Amino acid sequence: MRKNEVTQVKVKKIILGEMASNCYVLQLSNANCVLFDIGDGAAVLQAYLTEHELQPQAIFLTHGHYDHIAGVEEIRSAYHIPVYIHAQDAAMLSDSDKNLATWLTTKPFQKVTAWKTVTDGDTFSFEDTEITVLHTPGHTKGSVCYRCDTLLFTGDTLFHLSRGRTDFPGGSDKEMLESFQKLRTLDDRYSVYPGHGEDSTLAFEKTHNLTFFA
Repeated sequence: MRKNEVTQVKVKKIILGEMASNCYVLQLSNANCVLFDIGDGAAVLQAYLTEHELQPQAIFLTHGHYDHIAGVEEIRSAYHIPVYIHAQDAAMLSDSDKNLATWLTTKPFQKVTAWKTVTDGDTFSFEDTEITVLHTPGHTKGSVCYRCDTLLFTGDTLFHLSRGRTDFPGGSDKEMLESFQKLRTLDDRYSVYPGHGEDSTLAFEKTHNLTFFA
């Protein structure tokens, strides 16, 4: 992203579903936007997009758990936009056992019918905005963070003063700590937008989050 256009990009957090998962709308320099994670509550998200006359261009998923993907298919099919997820979590998009819907909800899960896979280092361009994939396994095998200028969307890898669980299928405490080693190398300037809870900054987390000292 060009430095003189940073202020034109806005992030809107919309909390969705029983698990209070954070969905983010990254508005670009015009009426376009990209979306990060969509939990149960696609109608709430769509109402926001309609009210603000925003046209989503893509959906980026930080991982494949139900509380982050429950509303994906409804939005994908409504706007005919691509869905991106790491290859190691792709099977969760159509399997209620693998994405934990069987245990997390009594609601029916709407399978995602089309998606594209990403890998570490992939970069996507929207207008003058670039989004880069950082593979950060630990919470799931395919967990990723997305970097965009000074923004870091961390999913269930990094939370404010905490980190994601590693006791679900595919989780690994060892991999999570290795992923935090990756995050430690990033510049302090990043604002952190996690999958649950309040926003933070990478500088604050490096100083106060105990995981960075493990």
